[in-house]
Amino acid sequence: MIFFKTGKLTVRRLERHDKHLIIKWLSDNEVLQYYEGRNNPYDEEMVEENFYCEDIDETRCIIEYSQTPIGYMQFYPVSEEGREEYGYANFQETIFGTDQFIGETKYWGEGLGKVLMESIINFLITVKGAQKIVLDPQSWNKRAIKCYEKSGFIKIKILPKHELHEGELKDCWMMEYDTRNIVKAFCNSEIMN
Repeated sequence: MIFFKTGKLTVRRLERHDKHLIIKWLSDNEVLQYYEGRNNPYDEEMVEENFYCEDIDETRCIIEYSQTPIGYMQFYPVSEEGREEYGYANFQETIFGTDQFIGETKYWGEGLGKVLMESIINFLITVKGAQKIVLDPQSWNKRAIKCYEKSGFIKIKILPKHELHEGELKDCWMMEYDTRNIVKAFCNSEIMN
């Protein structure tokens, strides 16, 4: 199932036959430096457990560029526990979270991250009814943070010792895209449903 398409970029549902891609990407030290940690390479069992478990609230996707798989994305409604942690306990409207990485490193620095983020923002707002979209990159990951800021996300607060990475609890930025504060200007995506 294709969720959305923007030019040469497509985001589709993760399928069983994609398992080898996730194993490849999450055993690459360059990718692991930013996602999961170099001390935590994935094998088939870990991929099965973390990417193919039944979680009805999380939608797992493959990112393709010119029909070539290049990365992974997931999106999900933020749970009550997540709302509490992020400071949205009293916010009654729809909040989605998202996580993503480009696993094919030759596509890094090509501007695809910004296109991807603008597309997922458009999809989550127009199809899923999101009022806010949140993500939590590690505070030292300047490249990801810059991409998210260029896409309209703003830093809200530091989440101290929020994520285990390479044996150490790292601080993360809680970042938000709020539809009430930012005008939607992403009309060039073709939404699939």
